[in-house]
Parts: sequence; C-alpha cells; structure tokens
Amino acid sequence: MNSPQSILKQYWGYDQFRTLQEDIINAVLEGSDTLALLPTGGGKSICFQVPAMIKEGVCIVVTPLIALMKDQVEQLKKRGISATAIYSGLSKKEIDIKLDNCIYGETKFLYVSPERLKTDLFKERLKKMKVSLLAVDESHCISQWGYDFRPAYLEIAEIREVIPEVNIIALTATAIPVVQKDIVEKLKFFDGHKHFQKSFARANLSYAVRKEEDKERKLLEVLKSVPGTAIVYARTRKKTKEVAAFLLKRGFSADYYHAGLSHEERVLKQDNWIKNKTRIIVATNAFGMGIDKPDVRVVVHMDIPDNLESYYQEAGRAGRDEKKAFAVIIYHKLDIEMLKERLNQEHPSVDYLKQVYQALANYYKLAVGSGEFQGFDFDVHEFAEQYNLNHLEVFYGLKKLEEEGLIQLNESFHSPSQVHICVDNNELYKFQIANSTFDAFIKAMLRLYGGELFNGFVTISEIQIAKLLATSVNNVQAGLRKLADLELIIYDEKKDKPQLIFTTPRQNVKDLRLNTARLKNREKMAIEKLEAIINYVNADHRCRTLMLLEYFGEVSYDKCGVCDVCVAEKRKNHAQNETKYHQQIRHLVEEEALTIDEVVEQINPKEQEVFLDVIREMVDAGELKYDEKWRLVLG
Repeated sequence: MNSPQSILKQYWGYDQFRTLQEDIINAVLEGSDTLALLPTGGGKSICFQVPAMIKEGVCIVVTPLIALMKDQVEQLKKRGISATAIYSGLSKKEIDIKLDNCIYGETKFLYVSPERLKTDLFKERLKKMKVSLLAVDESHCISQWGYDFRPAYLEIAEIREVIPEVNIIALTATAIPVVQKDIVEKLKFFDGHKHFQKSFARANLSYAVRKEEDKERKLLEVLKSVPGTAIVYARTRKKTKEVAAFLLKRGFSADYYHAGLSHEERVLKQDNWIKNKTRIIVATNAFGMGIDKPDVRVVVHMDIPDNLESYYQEAGRAGRDEKKAFAVIIYHKLDIEMLKERLNQEHPSVDYLKQVYQALANYYKLAVGSGEFQGFDFDVHEFAEQYNLNHLEVFYGLKKLEEEGLIQLNESFHSPSQVHICVDNNELYKFQIANSTFDAFIKAMLRLYGGELFNGFVTISEIQIAKLLATSVNNVQAGLRKLADLELIIYDEKKDKPQLIFTTPRQNVKDLRLNTARLKNREKMAIEKLEAIINYVNADHRCRTLMLLEYFGEVSYDKCGVCDVCVAEKRKNHAQNETKYHQQIRHLVEEEALTIDEVVEQINPKEQEVFLDVIREMVDAGELKYDEKWRLVLG
C-alpha cells in the first residue's frame, strides 16, 4: 500500500508534511471521525486528499464555495487525479453523467454543494457508489453560532445513514469552542473521534490597530515602512478603485479587485499580483480565497472587519512563509458608528424578506413548486431598480434568504463552456456521413479535445475552435447549439455573470418557511461578534494575539511581543529602566571610579543591552568620561 509520504511526494512534490497534517491523515486512515482546525494557509486540503488517494473508492467533499470547489478540481486534474464537481445550476443530464462516472468510472474526488446532498437523485446514486471518505470543508457553516451559517449543512449527517461505514473529516480555519462542539454533534461523530487544533498564534505576524483622522495618509506610512507584497482590504467596490487610484498617483504599483469584474479581468489582476508585477492589490473580501501566496508582507484593513473570524482569516494571508509580516487595521472614530448602523440593515424584518422573495419569483416568472436548483443571471442593481428597492437593503435581504437555505447568490461566478458527446463513436460517424456540413466541425472538436469528450464534460474554448476552422465565434456557438438540439452533444455555455439559484422549489410567500427564532439568534450573535471586534480595535493595553487566542478558546499566558500593544509596552518599560539605570550609574560613579564591567557586575541589570546604551548616551552627552585607566568618572 502507498504511504502518505509517497503520495505526498508523487502528486504534490513535497518531501514532508506541515505541522499536524500527518497526525490528521493517520487518524483518517485509522477510520476515526476527525475534526481538524488549521488556520488559513495551513494546508487543510492535503489532510483529506492524501488519505483519499490511499483508500479505495470516491472521496465526497462538501463545500459551499463554488469558486473554491472548481479551483480544487482543476488543481487535482493538473496533478493527474480524476476529480469532478456538482453544484447548483448544472443541467440534470450533466449531473447524471458526473454521478455515473463516480459509480462506474475512475473519479477519485466528487465535490458537491451541501444543497445537492439532500436530493433524492443524489441519495439514490450514493447507494451505488464505493465511498472512501466524507470530507466536510468550511465545517463551521453547520453552526448557527458560526459566522457563515448554511442550513443545508445540518442535513449532511443524513447521508451518513446511507454510507454508515464511511468515516468523516470536518475541516475549518476558524471556529470558536461552541462551534467546534456543534460540528461534532451535528455531524454525528462516532465515539473515539479525534480532534486536532493548530495554535491560532502566529509568531511572525505583528498585529496593529491605528485610529486615524486621515486613513489614506496612514496607509501611505504603512506601505512605505513595510516593503514587499501587500493586500489592502476595503469594504466597497467603489472604495477599492479610489484607494488604488490614490496609491498609483503617489507612485505605488497598485491595482483593484472585486467580484463585479469579469472573469478575465479578475484572473489577469490576480496573476499580475501573484507574479509580483503588481505590488499592492486593493480588494473587497472577495479576494484571497484559495490563493496561496506565501510572501505577503502586510495586510491592511481600511475598514473595521465584520467579525474576528473573518479578520483572522484575511490578516492570516500575510507571512505564510513564516517571515516577519504585519496585519494592520486603520479606522476612523466614525467607522464604529457606521458598523452599528449597518448591523441593523444586515438583519431585515421577516416581512421585508418575504417582499424580496416574492419579487424574485416575479422577476424570473417562477410558478409555485418550480425552479429548484435553477440558476439565473442576476444584477442586484437592475433588480432593485425594477422593484423600487434600495440595492444595499436588497443585498442584505438576499444574504438572509441564503442563510435560510432558500437561495444561493454567487457574486463572482465563472463557468467556462463545456461539451460532452452523448452518443458513441459509431453513431457519431453515421451522423458525420449523413450531415457533411458538420463533418469538419466535429473533426475539429475531436482534434482539439480527443476521446475525453465521450467520457464526460470537457472544458472547451469557442475561440480556439473558431481559429482552427477559420470562422467566427458566433458560428461556432451556433453550431454547438445545433448539435445540442439534435441531442448529439450537451453544450453547457460559458457563464460569467453573478448567479442566483433557488435551492428549494419556489414557495408561496404566505407559506415561506423562515425560522424566526434562528433569525433572532443570528442577530444576537452578530451583535456579540460586533462587540468583540470593537473591543479588539479599542484595546490599547492587552496583547492582540492573546485577545485572538482567547476569542477562539485557546488558553495562553505568553504575550506575542510583536503586536503594537506589546511593542508600546516594551518601549515604556525601556524608558522606565533607562531612567532607573541612569540614576544607578550616576550614584555608583559619584562614589568611586569603576570600569564598565565593574558597573555591570554591581548593578546586574535585567536588560544589559539597554543598560550599556544608557552608559554610551551618558558618555556622548559628557555626563560621564573615561579616566587614564579606562574607568568611568563623572564628566
């Protein structure tokens, strides 16, 4: 049997595991249910991917993030590992083929959204699959006390009844103790389960908070004093553009990034930053997920983050190479009031949620009982304008409907065109003979993408096909649509606009299932999380690392020594010691001439370097001088 080390080397090219990875992998291989808490950049995916490569069968990976799901599938494919993803918005035929490949084919990893698990189709196909492992990523989503709750996560445990012999690994970067308890209980961990938690402390990361009247001026100071790659987080898309323009005018290499850009723009800006062609990326929190750039030297937040969980994740993108790095929050006194005001907007009334839900049903002309797992292009501004609603209030309403498991909103959605030939070779050949106008077209596709088109969905480029055939992209799209109409292929056209998906059949608004008690609890929790982040930014006497550790339920009494509070305390102590040393030195030398060694021996200072600096400063100032025997005497 392959060992974890040999799999790691063969597919990932690493010689050794990071802290805790090997322990977690061994627990999974032993068959234990396992909870793994590894901070951002800690290599969570390795913890389930390596044991799944050793075990026989398909590893089912549950994750709510479509972008991350697609990214991991592509990364596995690049390593020669067969992986696929099923999420809301795919056609029934496409899902059928992907599930068949998991049952009868060579698929090793099946990524699914939590909403997909509860469908009858998935549960029936699951019975036929040989499942090796169930991995639940972003597992904090299972708890209403988590910062990113998803009701569909509560139903994951139901599929354990279909595959009772399969063990589970739950992974997250940030979970407070009550959330950790929730994960274990709601995923129905078996007795003897294992729990691994890497310390939330980051010895190389210096946290700082700056309360400023002029935030942009302070940002310039930070970026001038800390050379190297930087991320600057801003709350709004407009603000990212403004701050990037401000930095460019002052000679910095900077660009902006947000979910409203096209896929091509996002990829280009991200690549330029990763390759150090752009030093500073100014972004909304849409940036950073799935990006592993180890040499980020500073992460700056130009606004107070919503909560300490998201702040810890975003700040943690600095210094993954374990070299000195900085995480800085720059805020204005009015920012706290704005945060409190926004909290009210983020928790709209039940009546408002019903109004938005009804407007969505009207907007897409959905009948009651229809629309489950259908995806639609969605523009929040256009929608809000049509129904005379405030777009920001609509956005927060949509987020609450998402938390209630009724819809899903993917703001930065990109799905490239995919094709699958759904007839066999012989039938396709007969079609080509009978329809000569399509012959060159089909040959071009086979030449570019080969026999894989018969096995499953293959990502294609209409531009590439058009170049080979010396025709227009429009002609290629028209040809693909025609072949799809004739049921020779399935053509899933590129999507690059935000997608809104109904994750349950459209309901009559009078019968809309909204958990009012849970909505109230979520609002109460949001208030507590807001108070925690406000306490964090206002604190000027407690080590910031200790505050974060305490929040995440980790007990430590060792100050980090590198945050702004610890550094200020050191300076204060140095100043006090300097005054004390100055008095002690002067008192000794007044009584008799002494060498430096004799002075040090008699006073025995705790901070010897500071003590020697004081002597040098006293000599430079003429307060002390050396006699002919190199003894210190008063000047």
